[in-house]
Amino acid sequence: MSNSNLASVVGVLPVTDHAGAVKWYQDWIGRAPDVAPMEGVAEWQLAENAWIQVSLDPELAGRTTIVVGVKDIDTQRSACAAVDVAVGEVQDYGFVKTAAAVDPAGNTIQFVQDVPQE
Repeated sequence: MSNSNLASVVGVLPVTDHAGAVKWYQDWIGRAPDVAPMEGVAEWQLAENAWIQVSLDPELAGRTTIVVGVKDIDTQRSACAAVDVAVGEVQDYGFVKTAAAVDPAGNTIQFVQDVPQE
């Protein structure tokens, strides 16, 4: 499938405590939101055309999973640990390694590292 009109992807993470969630994501990402377009919404650009949005939405909070590709999962786990963001143990599936963090609302951030195949 090809669609040359596609330009970006935004993962939306609904939360119950916006201020608490913004702090958690700010700690994990290492900076304040790139954009706060309206009350109850904060956005960070993670890659050239990939964003996450933390949005106050108590009815949907805690039901979202986003997958974030990383170059080195152990480096990511260490960086998270340094700012008290808990990340689970690494699962090694041979072709990918994964480890998950859960935000204060219960949303899952699944870190994934591709494993080169010989």
